[in-house]
Amino acid sequence: MPSKAASNTSLRMGERPSFSLKAAATFGLLFLNLPLAFILLYAFSTDDRSFTFPPPGLTLKWFAVAWERDDIWQALWISVRVALMGTAIALVLGTLASAAMFRFRFFGKEAITLLILLPIALPGIVTGISLRSAFGFVDIPFSYWTIVLGHATFCIVVVYNNVIARLRRSSPALIEASMDLGANSFQTFRHVILPNIATALLAGGMLAFALSFDEVIVTTFTAGQQQTIPIWILGQLLRPRERPVTNVVAVFVILVTMLPILGAYWLTRDTHDASGSGK
Repeated sequence: MPSKAASNTSLRMGERPSFSLKAAATFGLLFLNLPLAFILLYAFSTDDRSFTFPPPGLTLKWFAVAWERDDIWQALWISVRVALMGTAIALVLGTLASAAMFRFRFFGKEAITLLILLPIALPGIVTGISLRSAFGFVDIPFSYWTIVLGHATFCIVVVYNNVIARLRRSSPALIEASMDLGANSFQTFRHVILPNIATALLAGGMLAFALSFDEVIVTTFTAGQQQTIPIWILGQLLRPRERPVTNVVAVFVILVTMLPILGAYWLTRDTHDASGSGK
């Protein structure tokens, strides 16, 4: 028999939201997303010098202008390469770190967990200054690789959080059964662990790519002469020229970062109970 408290909870869950709750939710959605609508609107503006509202007219010519700009393509290519390499490093190191922290118990485990999570908890400017100081101390020239290493520091955290959450929802009995049946460590990882964490790895990789692709602060401190898409946008805002082109590129960045986030949500939406987690 269900308890009275459970019945009351069910009734409350079925109630219609009040007008004030709807209004608050609507205000929150508008507050978060209305600025994005303005970016999209000004990408079609015929005014190339200011952000007047409403725009004096609408045109598609700025998309053609952006398509023909070599500096945009160069910045885009660098951003994609950095995001892909940073994500690859994060997938390997984040998975290994999560496996070690899940599998073993040792003195100072909580402190090491804090150190793993610290890069994404600290302000980006602190991470950027520390990385720049470290690269300067060991005399590493600033280049594409310093940007990759800088992005990998916080991308690892994203992968680590996704994988260790999935491992905690998996049953250790699966690994023990695999070993009892004669499988070695590699076979157990390939046939038991990897299928259980595959969607978590994919979701973590997507989120890491999205974070790396639109990162500004750490990139500012770790880049040399290289210019990623976010740095290009920042430079265009400081020295405005053909303002709508900047908005066109910003719309592209929104799409590129939004799609992996939606994909990660879709992959993890039904994973509250991982395979083998039941008794």
